[in-house]
Amino acid sequence: MSTPSGVLTAILPCNDLDASEAFYARLGFTRPEADKEPGDTYRMLSNGQGGFLHLTDAVEGWLVSGQNPFGFYLYAENVDDLAKAFVGETIEKNGPEAKPWGMYEFSLSDPDQTLVRVGWPSRLRAQ
Repeated sequence: MSTPSGVLTAILPCNDLDASEAFYARLGFTRPEADKEPGDTYRMLSNGQGGFLHLTDAVEGWLVSGQNPFGFYLYAENVDDLAKAFVGETIEKNGPEAKPWGMYEFSLSDPDQTLVRVGWPSRLRAQ
């Protein structure tokens, strides 16, 4: 994997790495088969479009249900396509919507209740 200098990557603690990896795969983040080893506790995912996400085992008791302070924003042109993979799971019950701050987006909670917002600037959306 070739990563340009200056790229910022989130390192996300997870209570269940397998469940988290499966969740983020639905958003297009995967890791090469060659990187998969039994019992691995650190996983480097990418979406092939410049997005990177690292998953690591959380320290016991760190992620408390209903009190997860973590969140991140995924900029993606294909907001509607990604939302279809999460029908019935989005925080906004009607799926993606234009927000007052100029983004067309939807929100999710991952298996550890990390807030995940997926969106694209409303002004850049193809009509």
